[in-house]
Amino acid sequence: MLLTGYSAEASKIQIILNLPYFISNRIRKEQKNSFSSTIHKIAVATIGIGLATMIVSFLILKGFQQTVKEKIFSFSSHIQVTRYTINNSYEEDPIDFNTDFYHNYETYKFIEHVQEYAHKAGLIKAKDEVLGVIFKGLGKSFDDEKFRENIIEGDFIDLSDSSYSKEVMVSKVIADKLGLEVGDDLILYFLQNPPRLRKLSVKGIYETNLSEYYDDKFVLGDIRLVQRLNNWSDSTAGGLEIFVKDLSRLDQAEEALERILDYDMYVEKVSDKYIQVFEWLQLISRQVNIFLGIILAVVCVNMISIILILIMERTQMIGLLKAFGAVNGLIRGIFVYSGIQLISKGLLIGNGIGLGICAIQYFFKVIPLNPKDYYMSFVPIGWNWEIVLILNVLTFILVTLILMVPTLVISRINPIRSIRFD
Repeated sequence: MLLTGYSAEASKIQIILNLPYFISNRIRKEQKNSFSSTIHKIAVATIGIGLATMIVSFLILKGFQQTVKEKIFSFSSHIQVTRYTINNSYEEDPIDFNTDFYHNYETYKFIEHVQEYAHKAGLIKAKDEVLGVIFKGLGKSFDDEKFRENIIEGDFIDLSDSSYSKEVMVSKVIADKLGLEVGDDLILYFLQNPPRLRKLSVKGIYETNLSEYYDDKFVLGDIRLVQRLNNWSDSTAGGLEIFVKDLSRLDQAEEALERILDYDMYVEKVSDKYIQVFEWLQLISRQVNIFLGIILAVVCVNMISIILILIMERTQMIGLLKAFGAVNGLIRGIFVYSGIQLISKGLLIGNGIGLGICAIQYFFKVIPLNPKDYYMSFVPIGWNWEIVLILNVLTFILVTLILMVPTLVISRINPIRSIRFD
């Protein structure tokens, strides 16, 4: 009996301490199939749709950024090192990569991989068609795993030949222009004095959709062919491509390489070399941030309107509570608790809708894109749970704080007039 009495008293004390929460729950249970219930559903839908839109927008943005950057980095690495020159052609002045830096780059903690390359201009002749291209010679150190996602037909060239590989990879754009398929032969005329030609075989076809930068121009082959044509030694290349471990510290990596390498070496971030693409990505990011602000503003305005409507509907209840001695803070707490419940439901629904749409697009690719305009054939999704969490927390905190604005009206409600309010 004593325990039962103690438990009952504890429950009463708990209800008193959580009176705003208790009253808000009672109101919510009594509002089924009422006008307030409809208002609650509108509030939940507003928050849910707003959060879902933000999640979809940011994950698509991250997908765009990741996809475009990965395509560029897989083809050109993160940082390129060449010899300083005033020559604007694609062909570089030779450098000797038989150095301690090349063979022991693992000693530098910020470097993931180093590989050599060389460019040489030429003309492709195939099936009575001629096309100007840039031959990019790749060495055995080339990290083909990063590039394989761009291969759509055939396979990567075999660089194990003791002499030099007579296989090449062409882009889908070049293959379509010249009517080439995997296994076809082509003749590549190299522009030098005197001009030289080589008969090569198409081992694979790649597609980055970055036509103006890669697909329209580049044929991939063996760097040893360039070395022979230019009378270079086996340790000579046009430049080095460097992958770093942490892209967020790319600027620091560039500065470190400038200190490590010889004074006549030009160190350039690929993000600077193709600055138009990276500025385009930044522009999209700014637009999405503006979109985020607009959505949050709409959600906040809707919540203010909804809480004001609920306060007007409960004017008599507010008057009675004030007549019984309830302070303004307690009454405001009732509506804040109601608002938080609506926000929580909205966030739950918004996450379900937003993540569901992203999952459908990620696995089934139902929304296509024109690759000529967007560099990819479908809308990409870049999963980033940190962003999803930030959007949830930001929405919850901001909308909860906004709830305090309409509840300030409660302090101006007169008990006597509100009890007679109809």
